[in-house]
Amino acid sequence: MVELSDIVHGLEPELGTAEGHPQALEGGITNRNYRVRMGGQEYVLRLHGKDTQLLGISRESEERASAAAAELGIAPALAATFDGGMVSTYVPCEGLSERQVADRAEEIASALRRFHSSPVELPSAFRVPELLEHYARTLSERGAQPPAALEDARRLARTIASALPPCEPRPCHNDLLPGNVIREAASGRVMIVDWEYAGMGDPWFDLGNLAVNNAFEETDEERLLRAYRGGEPSRAQRARLKLMRLMSDVREAAWGVVQARLSDIEFDFEGYGERHFDRLRRASEGGALESWLSAAAEGA
Repeated sequence: MVELSDIVHGLEPELGTAEGHPQALEGGITNRNYRVRMGGQEYVLRLHGKDTQLLGISRESEERASAAAAELGIAPALAATFDGGMVSTYVPCEGLSERQVADRAEEIASALRRFHSSPVELPSAFRVPELLEHYARTLSERGAQPPAALEDARRLARTIASALPPCEPRPCHNDLLPGNVIREAASGRVMIVDWEYAGMGDPWFDLGNLAVNNAFEETDEERLLRAYRGGEPSRAQRARLKLMRLMSDVREAAWGVVQARLSDIEFDFEGYGERHFDRLRRASEGGALESWLSAAAEGA
């Protein structure tokens, strides 16, 4: 196993002489992150987690997406890459709570629209039904029987995908947890970090993923849709957002099941997955699902 000090030393020709010792950063349940100072500049050094390709992560897509987002001014600059990790410019910032993210819905919608409209082509696709099939194979190869809740979630994902009108794949972030939205201290602007699940996918997944992971209420969803679409959202668009909230929890729950088998990070991945399964069950009960499926099928 390569030592962190050796990695930092190997980056010195590109980033300058290391100053002091790397400082571990809290947060993150896939990778390990460190704050480092090199050549008089502050950086964040990320060490990729174990077997992350089995989670549907493409490091090439991550690098391209990170660079493209930085050019748009919505993400820190990508400073360097190396075998097993990457380095980005450290941005003095503040983390945001779910409520604070929801309060910035319009600004985040603008940032996402710009990224979705960018010309960057990512080498990987992000489609939840296919990702779930991949997860199921990974579990099988490790001798694990997928839980019944995961099988139910796979069926739900297929049902939702088949009901939605076709969508041209666009570059998407696909992991808009509250910890991945930050407020730059100097300017106060919102930035988006952690692009490792980036891929060519459905922009509506980003919207639903943002909404469900940050506890958006109905009024927050309306503000998000108006800002993103530039006008009053249609019945079909509101329904599509609701369905993508479900699709997000399908992915998140399945991710927890697989990570429990793969990761060497100390974290309750099984509990994480079960919380998302529970939220998914609650949200899809009571007849609302059928109404959303019908409305979303109407198209724009």
